[in-house]
Amino acid sequence: MADSSGVTAESLEQTIREKLGATYVQVVDNSGGCGQIFEAVIVSPQFEGKTSLAKSRLVNTTLKEEIAKIHAWSNKTYTPAQWEKVQQSQSEAGPAGVA
Repeated sequence: MADSSGVTAESLEQTIREKLGATYVQVVDNSGGCGQIFEAVIVSPQFEGKTSLAKSRLVNTTLKEEIAKIHAWSNKTYTPAQWEKVQQSQSEAGPAGVA
């Protein structure tokens, strides 16, 4: 299916990596391929010392043009240290999410 917005998960990921210096990015297109609904996990050292709101504002400002073209955007932002803790807690929980 053609991307009606011209925005793709790949283009968002590339922009995030380049402009935010992200060390890990996962962008998922939840719109069935039409490029209208995206969610992302973003890990960047640029988030160090920032509140959740400040991190969200930084991402939204960085992706201002792309977000204007799509219907819905959500993201989870982490510093590298926060992401490491998330990864550790997930591995400790096991594959079924139960310790």
